[in-house]
Amino acid sequence: MSACIVGWNHLKFGKHADKDVEAMISEVAAAAIADAGVAPRDIDAIMLGTFNAGFVTQDFPASLVLQADDALRFTPATRVENACATGSAAVYQGLNAIAAKKARLVLVVGVEKMTEVSGEELGLILTKASYMKEEGGANMSFTDIFARIAERYFQAHGDKSDALAMIAAKNHKNGCGNPYAHLQKDLGYDFCRTVSDKNPVVSGPLRRTDCSLVSDGAAALVLADLDTALTLDKAVYFRAAQQVSDYLPMSRRNIIEFEGPAEAWRRAFAEARAELDDLSLVETHDCFTIAELIEYEAMGLTPPGGGERAIMEGWTHKQGRLPVNPSGGLKAKGHPIGATGVSMHILGAMQLTGTAGTMQIRDAKMAGVFNMGGAAVASYVSILEPLRS
Repeated sequence: MSACIVGWNHLKFGKHADKDVEAMISEVAAAAIADAGVAPRDIDAIMLGTFNAGFVTQDFPASLVLQADDALRFTPATRVENACATGSAAVYQGLNAIAAKKARLVLVVGVEKMTEVSGEELGLILTKASYMKEEGGANMSFTDIFARIAERYFQAHGDKSDALAMIAAKNHKNGCGNPYAHLQKDLGYDFCRTVSDKNPVVSGPLRRTDCSLVSDGAAALVLADLDTALTLDKAVYFRAAQQVSDYLPMSRRNIIEFEGPAEAWRRAFAEARAELDDLSLVETHDCFTIAELIEYEAMGLTPPGGGERAIMEGWTHKQGRLPVNPSGGLKAKGHPIGATGVSMHILGAMQLTGTAGTMQIRDAKMAGVFNMGGAAVASYVSILEPLRS
C-alpha cells in the first residue's frame, strides 16, 4: 500500500439524542480535515460508511458530508456498506482511489445512529446482515446467531464461559481509559461471570456482558498518498490492507474456525512481510466475546480451540504479550455499525503516534486492525506503522 492516515476525529460513542446523522457527520468531517492540516478544497474524494438499513429515515447520505464545509461542494462522495465492516470498507475504497491515482487526499467518514428505533426493530435490522433464508427472521437475532457459534465452540472444545467473562472484564477495564467509549466502567470478572438481574443470560451461553453495546457515533479520517503524507505533520502507513469475503450461509462453513478472518490475517502478514510477534497491539472485532476468543485463533495467537489460553494467561491484557483491544473494543466502546471500522483505524493510528493517552501501549511500533462484517463473512485486516520512525 502507498497511502497513509494523516488526520482524524472521533465522537464519543453512546446515545446522542441531541445530534442527528447530519450533525455527527459534519462535526467529525470538518475536524478530521483540520487535524490533517489540509484545506477542504484539497479533498479529492469522500467515502461515507453507514449501514442504516432502517435505523434512521434519512437515506442517500453521502452528500451530507458536503455540509461540513462549502469548499467540499462538487467533491465526489460515495456511500459504502458492508455490514459491520462498513467502516473499513469505506477506508479501503479510499485506499483504492489513491492507488488508482484518482485522488491524493480522501476523506473517510463512518457514522451510525442506532438508538432511534426500538429494541425489537433494532434486532430485525441487524439480522439483515445474516443469511435470511436460514438464519434470519423474527425469532432469530444476531445475538442468537453468535450464541449458536458459542454453543458449537463449547461442544467442540469445552465450556469457555470463564474465558468469555475474562475477555469482557478485560475490555471493560481498558474502556475506562478511552474517552470515546460508551461505557467507561470496570465491571470486574466476578460481575461478568455471574448471571444476575443486571447481567442476565441473553441467548444460549451469552450473558449481557458478552454482547457489544448499541450506540450512536461517528468517526472520520483523512487518507493521503505517500508524497502528500510526507509533507504533513503526522502519517501512519498501511503496511498491509487485505479483504477476504466468505460464504454468507453459516451452513457452508465451519463457523467456529473463522476461516475467512484467518485467511485475511495470512494475506495481510504476507503483504506486510511481518509476523504476529511484530505487532505491538491489535484492535479486533469483539461484537461478542466469543468472537474475540475465536479471533485469537484466527490471527495465529493460539491453535484452533486454544484461544482460552491467551486470555487466561494474560497474553492479551494491556501489559501482556499482545495487547488486544486496549481501547476497550466494541464491548466497552460501543458498536455504531458504520463508524466501527473507521474508529478502529483511528485508535491504531493514535497508538502509533503516541497520542492514545491512557490507552497508550508503550513503544507501539506496529498495529493490527481486524474488522468483521456478519458472522465472519467480510474480513478486513490492516497492518499499520508510523511513516516516520
